[in-house]
Amino acid sequence: MQLTKLKTEKRNRASANLDAMSAIKIATLMNRQDAMVPRAIRRVLPQVAKAIDLVARQLAQGGRLIYVGTGTSGRIGALDAAEVPPTYGTSPGVIQFVMAGGERALAEATEADEDSSHLGQRDIAARGPKKSDVVVAVAASGRTPYTIGALRYARKKGAATIAVVCNHGSELARMAQVAIEVDVGPEILTGSTRLKAGTAEKLVCNMLSTGAMARLGYVYGNLMVNLQTRNEKLFERAVSIVEQVAHVDREVAVPILKSAGKVSVALIMLKYNISRAEAARRLKSVHGIVRTALQG
Repeated sequence: MQLTKLKTEKRNRASANLDAMSAIKIATLMNRQDAMVPRAIRRVLPQVAKAIDLVARQLAQGGRLIYVGTGTSGRIGALDAAEVPPTYGTSPGVIQFVMAGGERALAEATEADEDSSHLGQRDIAARGPKKSDVVVAVAASGRTPYTIGALRYARKKGAATIAVVCNHGSELARMAQVAIEVDVGPEILTGSTRLKAGTAEKLVCNMLSTGAMARLGYVYGNLMVNLQTRNEKLFERAVSIVEQVAHVDREVAVPILKSAGKVSVALIMLKYNISRAEAARRLKSVHGIVRTALQG
């Protein structure tokens, strides 16, 4: 596919004189263009919802969520994979990423690797995709050979597949079980898909992981009852959650949280006035879903 045929590679008339604009005009233009992204995503919300349910279903079966991409798209997938475990307390390895160039590419560009479908296949094969897994391929163009190679291999192995792209009718979208095609239009800097396209990809990935975690009961209401309290800020957030849900003051919340080690366990201990071990057993018996445990 010729790049000039992709909407994300076309010139944006609104920014034709970008290099002659003042700082405030550039900022205003970018703000106006960025405002198009949520509207574009709104048009594909049914597909996003379908993808959320697919991710939740696969994770409920003991599978993994594996993001795959290159460049900006790969880094966005890697960011989500890194941030889900501390937010929701998921086990190590449940959320992963595969990126052209590996971890080195998170900090420096490795564009040449994007052109190899073989490398994409090799890298995803190293993760051993299974029928219980779901692979989310992220590529603004929808034509990146590395990402296509990875998704093709994952599909061959029976994994569920989702594509997040910013052009219509791409090969990547055609290969996936669920295709989320977000038409954000041309970038203000021609072809620089780290801008609107990257923003769209980030928002969609946020929706997929947050939506799936909520569907699986990793949250209680809109509270992070499985967050990992690894620093002072997170511990204080955990204290606040215990105070709100259990309707206790700080003098009660702090010691019970320190004893429990986890917000979810602390809440069950307070609800039933039981030991940490018994609370952990109750929580495990309902697959870690705090709402179910609190409702008996």
